[in-house]
Amino acid sequence: LVFKSQFVSKCLQALDYLCSEIGEVPLLVGYIDQNDSEEPGKPFRNAAALLEKGEIVAKIFKTLLPTYDIFDERRYYEPAEHCEPVEWRGRKLGITICEDIWSEDYLHRPLYKRDPVAELKTGGAELILNLSASPFHAGKAAQRREMLSELAKSTGLPLVYCNFVGGNDQLVFDGSSVVVDAKGRVLCQMAGFREGVEVIDLEHAAQVEIQNPCEEEQFFEALVLGLRDYATKCGFRTACIGLSGGIDSALTAAVAVEALGAGNVYGLTMPSRYSSSGSVDDSMALAKALGMRCDLVPIKEPFEALKNAMAPLFGALPEDVTEENMQARIRGVYLMSLSNKYNHLLLTTGNKSELAVGYCTIYGDMCGGLAVISDLPKMKVFAVARWLNRESEIIPWNTIEKPPSAELRPDQKDQDTLPPYEVLDGILELYVERQLSPEEIIENHGFEEQMVRWVQRQVDLNEWKRHQAAPGIRVTSKAFGIGRRFPIVQRFGR
Repeated sequence: LVFKSQFVSKCLQALDYLCSEIGEVPLLVGYIDQNDSEEPGKPFRNAAALLEKGEIVAKIFKTLLPTYDIFDERRYYEPAEHCEPVEWRGRKLGITICEDIWSEDYLHRPLYKRDPVAELKTGGAELILNLSASPFHAGKAAQRREMLSELAKSTGLPLVYCNFVGGNDQLVFDGSSVVVDAKGRVLCQMAGFREGVEVIDLEHAAQVEIQNPCEEEQFFEALVLGLRDYATKCGFRTACIGLSGGIDSALTAAVAVEALGAGNVYGLTMPSRYSSSGSVDDSMALAKALGMRCDLVPIKEPFEALKNAMAPLFGALPEDVTEENMQARIRGVYLMSLSNKYNHLLLTTGNKSELAVGYCTIYGDMCGGLAVISDLPKMKVFAVARWLNRESEIIPWNTIEKPPSAELRPDQKDQDTLPPYEVLDGILELYVERQLSPEEIIENHGFEEQMVRWVQRQVDLNEWKRHQAAPGIRVTSKAFGIGRRFPIVQRFGR
């Protein structure tokens, strides 16, 4: 956006408006500034402004510009040349932006030659303030809090950390803002995934007890916030989803109902000749438990018509995965038609394990505008579903306990094609998230070589599918998306 001709100028106009509205209570706000330096460099600055009594008291520029994983800041911004405290009402404030406070211990390797916090302390800073847009993944809030506590203790400076709340495309920002004193004790821990306001008296606040939500709750809250913001910021009020009676579509529906309201989520169950009656029953039971609408439209007749139409071309060739994919694509047509007619956001329901190895149908079950659980491994899907049912049955227990199946051929089970999910997810975590080689996985983690090689090959071969997939909500440390940039055309390791 910064390269759109009027974006930065409109941002500066907004800053002027905010400035005119601020009186005795000051505001520290992030914005994008022009780089007015005469020296060669990038055209913009990642900046913050301290506003008070209708004036800009100070401008601060970000020093450390990450260019790894999902971050690309060095492509756009010029770093600050100096880190100096801002003098305000007789105090010296050390104002930092996001990455400026992340230390080598938590980045896992030295990335920068400068330490903004050390420079600010040398300059006499009495307090460190940090404006952040730090994206969520499981465990991130606890990691940040530990890092902030250690930083405060090592510098002897209290630290106020304010993080963005909301979803943007694939990313979720969880808030979880925190205040720590000079001894590293937490004086305030705000709730995750919710906007809020707190007033903290640094001199008299007491240490608070930290409540850590379980991983399953974090996943669910992140998915709800990510879906809600994606839909509303894109102008959607309603969503539709294909309900198969399986665990993936059930969890996606539960997230959608929590995010958008039951009256705004529409389900469609589309049994084939291979679907069990239990799948339809489970879909209807789920819809009833969630309070959402679900209609039934079979695909048997369109499937037979499509096979008959292609029969002269297929001749005597036996049925194979082609006919399975036909059924998935008929369902995709049904769902896209529903989306078009009513302006629903179509949600895809594939999980990370399936997307990793290509166990999904392009232009079939991959049709949609947002892939809600595409970064949630299958075993985590089960865990979140059980967490949802901790007090009462929301997702039918039969859906959770029955063997997963695409039901596209007689007596089909996922495990006919895939390794056991607990094995598959273990290998995927090592290969995709930790980026270990197959040799390292085999030698150091006890997985059978043939299984590891199969998983590696499937992940690499199916990059082309993921390039065409709907954007997904990132909840792990390495999602298939903007932070993982693999080419489709590559033969390394094959």
